[in-house]
Amino acid sequence: MAVLHLTNDNFNEEVLNSDVPVLVDFWATWCGPCQMVGPIVEELGNELTDVKVCKVDVDQQPELARAHRVMSIPTFMVFKDGKMVKRDMGYKTKDELLELIK
Repeated sequence: MAVLHLTNDNFNEEVLNSDVPVLVDFWATWCGPCQMVGPIVEELGNELTDVKVCKVDVDQQPELARAHRVMSIPTFMVFKDGKMVKRDMGYKTKDELLELIK
């Protein structure tokens, strides 16, 4: 499954109403650590079949960033059954992201 790009229009449907866990990466094009972890997030999106992997560009979707109190990027959130269950910030390795999803 490819990485989904979230907007105000599809966030509820893709994340809060998802029947599988969802990893959301809040990022920006100008953020160095975001650019470093971006290929890892894409890789997870292509490899994982039991988790939905999504990205939110905070510059294009500032309302979503505000609503989820994203103060620094990258910020990763894991949602299960419509609720955020884990949150972490900063550059993460593939193993660290996989551990966050568990």
